[in-house]
Amino acid sequence: MGDVVTMDDLGNDEIASVLDDAERLIPVAKGDVHLPILEGKVLANMFFENSTRTRMSFEAAMKRLGGSVLNFSSIGTSVAKGETLYDTMQMVDGYADVVAIRHPQQGAAQYSADAVGIPILNAGDGAGNHPTQTMLDLLTIRQAHGSLDGLNVVLVGDLRYGRTVHSLSHALVRFGISLTLVSPGTLRMPDEIV
Repeated sequence: MGDVVTMDDLGNDEIASVLDDAERLIPVAKGDVHLPILEGKVLANMFFENSTRTRMSFEAAMKRLGGSVLNFSSIGTSVAKGETLYDTMQMVDGYADVVAIRHPQQGAAQYSADAVGIPILNAGDGAGNHPTQTMLDLLTIRQAHGSLDGLNVVLVGDLRYGRTVHSLSHALVRFGISLTLVSPGTLRMPDEIV
């Protein structure tokens, strides 16, 4: 698997396969089983925005699978002195096998993917996308309902700037799920999303 910048980077069969693997790995996620399949591999957690759950989720997953993690924050690094995203990503390309990136600028994940030769996992880019959260949401929906077939889902709130709902709504319609969108007019889902 290569970059996961948007849900378009995964076909429906790939999404189903990742969800199947995730269900099989739940005992590993809980710490009940040790499975060092990523031993010797390094994840760079490149978080240019504050995060608790997403950053720790990536770190815990990598460590539970035997890999190691380089955690990055723009505070205290050359980014604080003006280093460009391109230069930072070029440097990381030499240290890591995969990058999880969260950035306040929409499009930063794709820019990073274009700058390096290692896989980029978009952990949220501005008001753009958050496909890794969508994978968790799809798994949760599938576990709660047994499948993704024949569902009706209502998304409520900030649909304009909410990167999580952008990725999720795109994935849901691909699986034939009926969507109802509820928001104030100023926070409507952008037309290009669904």
